[in-house]
Amino acid sequence: MNDTLLANSILDNIGGKANIRAVGHCSTRLRLTLNDKSKVNENEIENIEGVKGQFFSGEQYQIILGTGLVDRIYDIISGESTSMNTNLKQDLYSNMSLPQKVSRILGDVFIPVIPVLVATGLFSGIINLLNAVGVPIDKNMLAIATVLMKTAFNFLPVLIAWSTIKNFGGSPVIGIVLGLMLVAPQLPNPNDVIKGLANPIIFNVFGLNLQIVGYQGSVLPAIAVAIIAAKLQVKLKKVVPDVLDLIITPFVTILVSALLALFIIGPALHIVELGVLNLAKAFINLPLGLGGLIIGGTQQAIVVTGVHHIFLALETDLLANTGFNPFNAMITGGIMAQATAAFTVGLKTKNKKKRSLYMSSSLPAFLGITEPAIFGVNLKFGKPFIFALCGGASAGLVAGLLHAASAGMGVAAIPGIVTYMYSGRALMNYFIIHGVAIAVTATLVFLFYKAED
Repeated sequence: MNDTLLANSILDNIGGKANIRAVGHCSTRLRLTLNDKSKVNENEIENIEGVKGQFFSGEQYQIILGTGLVDRIYDIISGESTSMNTNLKQDLYSNMSLPQKVSRILGDVFIPVIPVLVATGLFSGIINLLNAVGVPIDKNMLAIATVLMKTAFNFLPVLIAWSTIKNFGGSPVIGIVLGLMLVAPQLPNPNDVIKGLANPIIFNVFGLNLQIVGYQGSVLPAIAVAIIAAKLQVKLKKVVPDVLDLIITPFVTILVSALLALFIIGPALHIVELGVLNLAKAFINLPLGLGGLIIGGTQQAIVVTGVHHIFLALETDLLANTGFNPFNAMITGGIMAQATAAFTVGLKTKNKKKRSLYMSSSLPAFLGITEPAIFGVNLKFGKPFIFALCGGASAGLVAGLLHAASAGMGVAAIPGIVTYMYSGRALMNYFIIHGVAIAVTATLVFLFYKAED
């Protein structure tokens, strides 16, 4: 089926263009909010060639098409009418619960930044691999390698502030400047302050001693100050005369936001951030691998709810402050388990067309994108999804027992191997975790799932 026919088939079975309230897409799914959900013919959409699955998630109707295809179908559907609402984010926010909004905001902020953090993790993995196998590296080359490995995390608040202010309608360049102010060299690095290598800048305000430090590697202060700056800028543009806008709006926005960040928001949220990070680390380090068991067994279930983006802040904090990401080690097996479950279901399915569809849905999951496997196969039949959660829990338990950790984020399953190449032990842990996930899941699906289910 060509793209136009596929798009028209989807439109015919969702009640036409008139039933679309807003349309958007992610890397694999066409996302729609509809005026009347009852007009959706889910069975017909499931049978459209090219559709790998469909489901409702709250107010949002999602059709799984896969990478590349989803972009083309979105272009056709959104281009059908000049009045088509493509501001899906605003439409969704108005109907979301608070946890969903927080997760969605974090997702919108971090997703544009993740490719850079992934690249940094890959650089780190390659350099650490060379060190592990004893390859000599010239000191000048090592200096360049350090630049490649450390820059993104040293200036993380800049990336976060840029992405946040852009998402909230402010000027990206103001976000960049505010982020740079948070990591300005005049501000002592908080890690150096903790180690006693530097002293904080102290201000006495109304008898209170305020300690000012930099926010290298911090996430929450950058997000908060960028949101405030975006809101302030938007309001100023409404009241400041056009002839003065170029001068007054950026001046007031930067001045107010920066002072709030350094004296109030930054200190308060940095304490909160450290508390959350320490709590997460304590949970991850629960004895006997229990933290891994719980995380590995529930993370892919959380993906179904759509609030899994909240973990991006945790992973970023772990890497920025410790250099390692044990959370990734605890969830990568769960991703591989979902892929294995869909693949095994395909092997047991006698219908050739369905077998091909199910097995092809597992491929993106082996590469780290589980939605086609979850919604197109595993969740659809129920048991494979539960068995995959069991496989993920087993793999997470092993990851906890081994104290395994990735040197990156944003990549898992097969592509994630590069972030475990920093030592022979880490690489061995990677294979053990995935081996356990595959073995447990495949065995359960093979023994207890019947194709006719």
